[in-house]
Amino acid sequence: MNRQIPFFKDWQTSHPERMKDFWRLFRFGITGTISSLIHYGAYCLMLLWTGTTISYTIGYLVGLFCNYILTTYFTFQRQPNKKNATGFVGSHLLNYLLEIGLLDLFLWVGLDKFIAPIMVMVIVVPINFFLLRFVFISHTSSKEDEEK
Repeated sequence: MNRQIPFFKDWQTSHPERMKDFWRLFRFGITGTISSLIHYGAYCLMLLWTGTTISYTIGYLVGLFCNYILTTYFTFQRQPNKKNATGFVGSHLLNYLLEIGLLDLFLWVGLDKFIAPIMVMVIVVPINFFLLRFVFISHTSSKEDEEK
C-alpha cells in the first residue's frame, strides 16, 4: 500500500498558480524595497528644502519610474506597453492618494516626519501588490503571457 495522501503531494506541482504568485510576491518584495528606498531617500533629501507633502510627492515620482521598470520586467516578467503602463499609473494614482492621506493622518497624530512615511509604506505595500497583480496578470492579453 504505497498510496499518496493528497495533502502530501508535491506542493509545487499541485499548486502551480500559487507557486507563481509566491515568486511574484518575492520579486515584488525586492522591487518594492528598491523603489521604497529610492522614494524615501528622495523624500528625506527634499525635506531639506520643502515641506512633507511636496517632499513625499517628489520622492514618489522619482521612485515611480524605477518601480515601473522593475515591476514590468522583473516582478511580473512582461514587456512595457500602453495597457500595463496605464494600469500601473492608475493603480499608483490610487496608491498615492492613499499614501498622502495616511501620511497626513500619521503626522496629525504626532508621528515624526521621518517615521510616518515608513508606517505608510508598511500599510500600502500589500494593497499595491494586489492592485498591480490585477493590472499585470488578471488582464493578460494572451494565455501565452500567463505561462511566463
